[in-house]
Amino acid sequence: MLTVRSRRTALAVVAAAGLFGAVVVPTAAQAADMDAKRHKTVNLQLLAINDFHGNLEPPAGSSGTIKEIDPATGKEVSTPAGGIEYLATELRKARVPADDSITVAAGDIIGASPLTSALFHDEPTIEAMDKLGLDVTSVGNHEFDEGSQELLRIQNGGCHPTDGCYEPGRKFKGANFNYLSANVTDEKTGKPLLAPYWVTKSQGVKVGFIGVTLEGTPNIVTAEGVKGLKFANEVTTINKYAAELKAKGVNSIVALIHEGGYPASGVYDYDCGAAGQGISGPIVDIAKKIDPAVGAIVTGHTHNAYACSIPDPNGVPRSVTSAASFGRLFTQIDMKLDKTTGEIVRPSVKAENHVVRRTVAKAPDMTALVDHYSKLAAPIANRPVGYIASDINGRGNGDLEKPLGDVIADSQLAGLASADKGGAQVAFMNPGGIRSDLVYKASGAEGDGVVTYGEAFTVQPFTNMMQVKTLTGAQLIQLLQQQVSGSNAAAPKVLQVSSNLHYTLDMRKTGADRVVLDSVRLNGAPVDPAAKYRVAANEFLAGGGDGFPAFAAGTDKLVGPSDLDVFVAYLSAHSSAASPLQAPAQDRIKVIGPGVDID
Repeated sequence: MLTVRSRRTALAVVAAAGLFGAVVVPTAAQAADMDAKRHKTVNLQLLAINDFHGNLEPPAGSSGTIKEIDPATGKEVSTPAGGIEYLATELRKARVPADDSITVAAGDIIGASPLTSALFHDEPTIEAMDKLGLDVTSVGNHEFDEGSQELLRIQNGGCHPTDGCYEPGRKFKGANFNYLSANVTDEKTGKPLLAPYWVTKSQGVKVGFIGVTLEGTPNIVTAEGVKGLKFANEVTTINKYAAELKAKGVNSIVALIHEGGYPASGVYDYDCGAAGQGISGPIVDIAKKIDPAVGAIVTGHTHNAYACSIPDPNGVPRSVTSAASFGRLFTQIDMKLDKTTGEIVRPSVKAENHVVRRTVAKAPDMTALVDHYSKLAAPIANRPVGYIASDINGRGNGDLEKPLGDVIADSQLAGLASADKGGAQVAFMNPGGIRSDLVYKASGAEGDGVVTYGEAFTVQPFTNMMQVKTLTGAQLIQLLQQQVSGSNAAAPKVLQVSSNLHYTLDMRKTGADRVVLDSVRLNGAPVDPAAKYRVAANEFLAGGGDGFPAFAAGTDKLVGPSDLDVFVAYLSAHSSAASPLQAPAQDRIKVIGPGVDID
């Protein structure tokens, strides 16, 4: 397109020529060609991932599939995807020469990880990311699972302060890539915990990356994990550092944000529309307010797949992407950089998600890494702890009440019901804490239907300590209402409940009114607002996490074993090879409403 400035330049040239003859006005194509020669561009490729969560081995169950449309039938299918061996192969195949390609991520590279990584405090995943060629990532909320000092160790290296080094003569070197935490500051000093941005060059053009996590991180991480830290607004922070980068002559800027959205379709290559009308969630409002100087936005957190355009404050479309989770996808973002202005040429930005299929060859160096750590973990990971008759889905179940959520809540009640363990009368589990499914098909040599310790750990990787607190009946009702009101009004967080609690959610209503009060029954009886009840939950929920202040108001706290310990104990006590555990019937929460009814 011929801009006003380029058109004037072209006219000035031919006007000067008119001193010696007739003035010849160039065509639009000729003027554009002249403009292009003045404004030379270079190509830059970004390869992006997010929410890897230490999934070195191919994730099992629904966590290890991606939805796509079968070209032969036109129907939606689930394709096996993910695993570091395949991800490495795909990224290396997609990568153009090193000076034209930068590999980035949008947080939660570690945390909530399967045992092969978590047993070694995620050092194996950091090693894998270094081999993968990751250059820079924002922090995510799960990078704070073990606190800020552990995150600093992950970046800078050194043996674990409690567990030490895992092999004689081998010291953890830390991440070669850059962790960014622009909106995470030390309460005492006010300084960012880690660098706010990272600047590199692509063929002579400076490119800056600003990294932030979601402002609401303290609401979804244990209090100990974010102790001493402040989390600022994403937009305010990015705009502040975009201005700082511009003042330093960095005009090509990319934001890495650990916050995301919800596309209208779960198919990985769904088209959100030119104006981003096919996506909702926090990232939409954030993207619309970020300084136009930011040329592209890479996101995460919601574990969804999208490559959308969302208008910036000037109404100009801007690329906003996310590559699902667990290494099942990567996003390829191609763009041109203007060598004259140093800016990202916004119309040139093209983003596309690619499936990490398990039909490609495995990367040998990643196979060696996975084999090394899985062998070290095997004596613990491969121990049988229970038996199931079929898949019991958690992460992969789209209902508000999940079969695996029922099992986990039952395990917590069973483990804390005795007087010496807290005398729990009811138990609640947060849905976000269910990280996988229990899959019937064997993952190794254990046999079909056998649940290993490693598989149980993948479901409950946080090892949060269990707590039992006293709540009044009125507070118990408030707890149920807080699932669908307050901070959870827009995106309800429906807790998983033990088998002795039943109630109805009417999703046709709004806010707290969605809980049908006269339907709430504990052990078949109405909840007495004045009575006191002993309630079990993990320490994250018990501290008020996920928007449940009613939990924090509880009294007479008793701390019990970890959530993983009670889960494993329940599987061992309630299943055998001859009598495997059946999937629960999902009959505890009746959900009614337009298009929603799991009764």
